[in-house]
Amino acid sequence: MQQHSYEHTLSFALEHPWALTRPMLAVVADLLARRIAHEPVDHDAIAAALVAKANRGGVAGTRRAETAATVIPVYGVIAPRMNLLSDMSGGTTFETLTSQLRAAVADPRVTQIVFDVDSPGGNAAGATEFAKEVLAARAKKRIVAVASHTMASAAYWAMAGASEIVATPSSMVGSIGVFSIHDDITESLAKLGIKRTVLSAGKFKGEGVDGGPLSVEAAAHVQSLIDSAYGRFVAAVAAGRNVPPSRVRAGFGEGRVLDAEAARAAHLVDRIATLDDVLGHVDTTAANVALAHREQELAAVSQAMRERELEALVSRRRLQ
Repeated sequence: MQQHSYEHTLSFALEHPWALTRPMLAVVADLLARRIAHEPVDHDAIAAALVAKANRGGVAGTRRAETAATVIPVYGVIAPRMNLLSDMSGGTTFETLTSQLRAAVADPRVTQIVFDVDSPGGNAAGATEFAKEVLAARAKKRIVAVASHTMASAAYWAMAGASEIVATPSSMVGSIGVFSIHDDITESLAKLGIKRTVLSAGKFKGEGVDGGPLSVEAAAHVQSLIDSAYGRFVAAVAAGRNVPPSRVRAGFGEGRVLDAEAARAAHLVDRIATLDDVLGHVDTTAANVALAHREQELAAVSQAMRERELEALVSRRRLQ
């Protein structure tokens, strides 16, 4: 992976708020801090993560041949487009998910779309747009989002508009909140013998890039971006779960991740079941729908035959 790829990831990560769980925050913060301090990237760790991602179960857009359902996996950190962080987490992108969702909606063979979600969240960029895609799609086809085993932060944001949200018994759901990070690396730069000078044009262009602490004004601006992203997050959840925004802000875990039972009590999920349970229900539903369609076809044929017989009888009587 080229050097510019790392720097692009660093720039993107610092410019956009994140909707992630606390454990994944530590991973992201550590990676960014190392890049800011110009420490070397662990290429072996990245390569191992990419291999693990390639070997991970789940095939994007898999359609169960015996049913009318398609399964779309949502694994790892989610970003608008693929980058270093999504690679290292075995993650996906909103760009990819949007393409898969649109294809499933357009496929006449698919009547239900199941998202298999195991994600700690991701970047706020792209979450609002994808949440709207899901909300619009559920007006056309039934969409079920299954937390198996984590549906947190941006992942929940993205799935809030599903027709139904299901949590597996051991899953964790929620973490409705947004954050951004800034590390004061003054001491690290000093140890490396680096004295950073920032030259910029534009009143606020150089904010925070000198490696030191943020000014009060700069911190207030970053907080305003976080508050704006959080407002969009709350609005998406409120629309998807059909509750007022005030209920999302005052409940729904208030930034905490909840276990399956607590998530159901807080109205984050509709029921507790495994992915196999959900797909098994789809199997049964599809079979019942097919049977009903067949019965309707037979009834229509029978009705048509009776009408033709009646027409023939009327014609014979007229000739007599």
